[in-house]
Amino acid sequence: MRQGWAVTPESLAIVILAVHAAIIAFNLFGLVAIPLGAWCRWRFVRVMWWRALHVAVLAIVALQALLGRACFLTIWQDALAGNETGTPLIVRWVNWLIYWPLPISFFAALYVAVFAYTLALWFLVPPGRTLAS
Repeated sequence: MRQGWAVTPESLAIVILAVHAAIIAFNLFGLVAIPLGAWCRWRFVRVMWWRALHVAVLAIVALQALLGRACFLTIWQDALAGNETGTPLIVRWVNWLIYWPLPISFFAALYVAVFAYTLALWFLVPPGRTLAS
C-alpha cells in the first residue's frame, strides 16, 4: 500500500526554511541589481512595487535586529523543527561557515547598515510609477 504525503511539523519547517532562503536571496539580489541596473539602464529596477517590497522587507529585518529578536521565520522554523534556539538564521549560517560566534549586536548593526544602503538606493535610483516598454 502506498502512503500519501503528510503535513508534519518537520515538513512545514522545511517549507519555512525554503521561504526564508528565498527572501534572503531576494534581499541580496536587490542590493546588487538596483545599482547595477541603474548603471545598465534596466527598467525593472525602477518598478515601484518591487522597490517598495524590497525596502519593506529590509525594514522588518532591521527592526527585528534592533529589538534584539530573531527573525519570526527563524523562530517558527525552529519551533516546528524542535530547535527552539531563537538564534537568527544568518547568525547560524555565519557560525557554521567561519565558526565564530558573533553577538546579535553585530548583526543588528549590519542589518541597519544594509537598510540604510537600501534607503539610499531609493533616492539614488528612484523607482518610477510604471514599467515602461
